[in-house]
Amino acid sequence: MTRRETRKHIFKLLFRVEFNEIIEVYEQADSYIESIPSEPTEAEGIYIKKKLEAIVDKLEEIDNIITKTVENWNVGRMGKVDLTIIRLAVYEINFDDEIPTSVAINEAVELAKKYGGDESSTFINGVLAKMVK
Repeated sequence: MTRRETRKHIFKLLFRVEFNEIIEVYEQADSYIESIPSEPTEAEGIYIKKKLEAIVDKLEEIDNIITKTVENWNVGRMGKVDLTIIRLAVYEINFDDEIPTSVAINEAVELAKKYGGDESSTFINGVLAKMVK
Protein backbone atom coordinates (compact mmCIF):
# COMPACT_ATOMS: atom_id res chain seq x y z
CA MET A 1 0.00 0.00 0.00
CA THR A 2 1.41 3.41 -0.94
CA ARG A 3 1.62 6.31 1.47
CA ARG A 4 -1.05 8.08 -0.56
CA GLU A 5 -3.41 5.13 -0.13
CA THR A 6 -2.61 4.94 3.57
CA ARG A 7 -3.29 8.67 3.96
CA LYS A 8 -6.63 8.26 2.16
CA HIS A 9 -7.70 5.59 4.64
CA ILE A 10 -6.57 7.68 7.60
CA PHE A 11 -8.58 10.60 6.18
CA LYS A 12 -11.69 8.44 5.86
CA LEU A 13 -11.39 7.21 9.45
CA LEU A 14 -10.59 10.67 10.79
CA PHE A 15 -13.67 12.03 9.02
CA ARG A 16 -15.79 9.79 11.24
CA VAL A 17 -14.67 11.79 14.30
CA GLU A 18 -17.12 14.50 13.27
CA PHE A 19 -20.07 12.14 13.51
CA ASN A 20 -19.17 9.56 16.14
CA GLU A 21 -17.74 9.32 19.62
CA ILE A 22 -13.98 8.82 19.57
CA ILE A 23 -14.26 5.35 21.09
CA GLU A 24 -16.65 4.35 18.31
CA VAL A 25 -14.18 5.53 15.69
CA TYR A 26 -11.50 3.32 17.22
CA GLU A 27 -13.92 0.40 17.26
CA GLN A 28 -14.86 1.04 13.62
CA ALA A 29 -11.22 1.18 12.55
CA ASP A 30 -10.73 -2.58 12.67
CA SER A 31 -13.77 -3.38 10.55
CA TYR A 32 -12.91 -0.53 8.17
CA ILE A 33 -9.35 -1.83 7.69
CA GLU A 34 -10.63 -5.35 7.12
CA SER A 35 -12.96 -4.02 4.41
CA ILE A 36 -10.19 -2.39 2.35
CA PRO A 37 -10.19 -4.23 -1.00
CA SER A 38 -6.40 -4.20 -1.36
CA GLU A 39 -6.10 -6.17 1.88
CA PRO A 40 -3.51 -4.23 3.87
CA THR A 41 -0.86 -6.16 5.72
CA GLU A 42 -1.07 -6.38 9.48
CA ALA A 43 1.70 -3.77 9.74
CA GLU A 44 -0.20 -1.38 7.44
CA GLY A 45 -3.36 -1.81 9.50
CA ILE A 46 -1.46 -1.11 12.70
CA TYR A 47 0.15 1.96 11.10
CA ILE A 48 -3.25 3.34 10.05
CA LYS A 49 -4.72 2.84 13.54
CA LYS A 50 -1.68 4.30 15.31
CA LYS A 51 -1.65 7.37 13.09
CA LEU A 52 -5.39 7.85 13.61
CA GLU A 53 -4.91 7.64 17.38
CA ALA A 54 -1.97 10.06 17.26
CA ILE A 55 -4.01 12.62 15.32
CA VAL A 56 -7.04 12.26 17.60
CA ASP A 57 -4.81 12.64 20.67
CA LYS A 58 -3.58 15.98 19.30
CA LEU A 59 -6.95 17.13 17.92
CA GLU A 60 -7.39 20.01 20.36
CA GLU A 61 -3.88 21.27 19.66
CA ILE A 62 -4.38 20.84 15.91
CA ASP A 63 -7.66 22.78 16.03
CA ASN A 64 -5.92 25.57 17.99
CA ILE A 65 -3.26 25.80 15.28
CA ILE A 66 -5.95 25.99 12.61
CA THR A 67 -7.91 28.63 14.53
CA LYS A 68 -4.78 30.79 14.94
CA THR A 69 -4.03 30.47 11.23
CA VAL A 70 -7.41 31.44 9.81
CA GLU A 71 -8.66 34.90 10.73
CA ASN A 72 -12.36 35.52 11.32
CA TRP A 73 -13.02 31.84 10.78
CA ASN A 74 -13.20 28.85 13.07
CA VAL A 75 -13.19 25.11 12.75
CA GLY A 76 -16.92 24.90 13.47
CA ARG A 77 -17.70 26.85 10.30
CA MET A 78 -15.50 24.77 8.01
CA GLY A 79 -16.88 22.02 5.85
CA LYS A 80 -16.28 18.65 7.47
CA VAL A 81 -14.27 17.28 4.56
CA ASP A 82 -12.06 20.38 4.38
CA LEU A 83 -11.57 20.39 8.15
CA THR A 84 -10.59 16.72 8.18
CA ILE A 85 -8.07 17.21 5.38
CA ILE A 86 -6.59 20.26 7.10
CA ARG A 87 -6.36 18.40 10.42
CA LEU A 88 -4.49 15.55 8.77
CA ALA A 89 -2.09 17.94 7.04
CA VAL A 90 -1.53 20.02 10.18
CA TYR A 91 -0.67 16.85 12.07
CA GLU A 92 1.78 15.77 9.38
CA ILE A 93 3.41 19.20 9.19
CA ASN A 94 3.71 19.79 12.93
CA PHE A 95 4.01 16.37 14.53
CA ASP A 96 5.14 13.79 11.94
CA ASP A 97 8.86 14.05 11.19
CA GLU A 98 8.59 11.44 8.42
CA ILE A 99 6.49 13.68 6.15
CA PRO A 100 8.06 16.76 4.52
CA THR A 101 5.89 19.88 4.70
CA SER A 102 5.63 20.20 0.92
CA VAL A 103 4.43 16.60 0.64
CA ALA A 104 1.82 17.11 3.39
CA ILE A 105 0.47 20.19 1.61
CA ASN A 106 0.46 18.54 -1.82
CA GLU A 107 -1.28 15.44 -0.51
CA ALA A 108 -3.88 17.57 1.27
CA VAL A 109 -4.63 19.40 -1.98
CA GLU A 110 -4.95 16.08 -3.82
CA LEU A 111 -7.38 14.76 -1.18
CA ALA A 112 -9.37 17.98 -1.51
CA LYS A 113 -9.60 17.58 -5.28
CA LYS A 114 -10.96 14.07 -4.84
CA TYR A 115 -13.24 14.45 -1.81
CA GLY A 116 -13.86 18.17 -1.36
CA GLY A 117 -15.97 20.77 -3.10
CA ASP A 118 -15.02 22.92 -6.07
CA GLU A 119 -13.12 25.44 -3.94
CA SER A 120 -11.72 23.02 -1.36
CA SER A 121 -8.27 22.56 -2.86
CA THR A 122 -7.71 26.32 -3.13
CA PHE A 123 -9.01 26.93 0.40
CA ILE A 124 -6.92 24.15 1.92
CA ASN A 125 -3.79 25.19 0.04
CA GLY A 126 -4.27 28.77 1.26
CA VAL A 127 -4.77 27.78 4.89
CA LEU A 128 -1.75 25.47 4.92
CA ALA A 129 0.47 27.93 3.06
CA LYS A 130 -0.41 30.64 5.58
CA MET A 131 0.26 28.29 8.47
CA VAL A 132 3.78 27.37 7.31
CA LYS A 133 4.90 30.96 6.65
